[in-house]
Amino acid sequence: MEILVCVKRVPDPSENEIEVNKDGTDIEGDDLVYSVNEWDNYAVEEAIRIRDKVGGSVTVVSVGDEEAEEVVRREMAMGADKGILLSDDAFEGSDGKGIASILTAQVKKENYDLILTGALADDGAAQVGGMLAAMLDWPFASLVNFIEILDDKKIKVGREIAGGNQEMYEMDLPCVLSIQTGINEPRYVSIRGIRKVASLEIPVHTAGDLGISPESVGEAGANTKCLDYFVPELGDGARILEGSTDEIIDNLIELLKAKGGIK
Repeated sequence: MEILVCVKRVPDPSENEIEVNKDGTDIEGDDLVYSVNEWDNYAVEEAIRIRDKVGGSVTVVSVGDEEAEEVVRREMAMGADKGILLSDDAFEGSDGKGIASILTAQVKKENYDLILTGALADDGAAQVGGMLAAMLDWPFASLVNFIEILDDKKIKVGREIAGGNQEMYEMDLPCVLSIQTGINEPRYVSIRGIRKVASLEIPVHTAGDLGISPESVGEAGANTKCLDYFVPELGDGARILEGSTDEIIDNLIELLKAKGGIK
């Protein structure tokens, strides 16, 4: 089975204190520590597990500048077989549809049975996976936390829905799945693995290589633009209710009545 996993280089929230720049147009980029998007890491791990069970290969692909190569190599050190970087000045400023268009062009150059993306990336829009599937006219499922390969034409997936419930689907291959965290436990990337892939050549595909018009992607082709970044104002904080369980319940009911939550 040929599996493609889409990964993204993002600021690591565990290593950075995110601040908005003075213009309110973006976050401060100086001295940020970057890593692979958390959801994408689970997608790569799941792809590796599928490959190990049924055979085939795993390719990771990233849209970004030359620095995005580091996350491609990291996921190869994790166990992916191949890596591809889609990089061109024309790609800068692409919105979700632009990114999906770039990925679609890459997919059409090869033959993949399954495409995995993270359910979310750093902007939280959760749109690239669905747009990619629509452009390819492939089946799609989001928030996937269970995958079983039935045969070379069918796949069974489970997805998380409201209330902690689970939906199960049988889908045709090829398809696109957006992976939820918790589907697995991503493996540790060893120093040995990093050294093993350090000298491997990562193919770089530009807009020309992919047959993409520069005007259709990047800022020129973006239909959505971020107008403002801001940090929400802090509220008054939490109120801790004390006393016995019955007293806490009575106080809570009175508070909800006072705030109009119940009558």
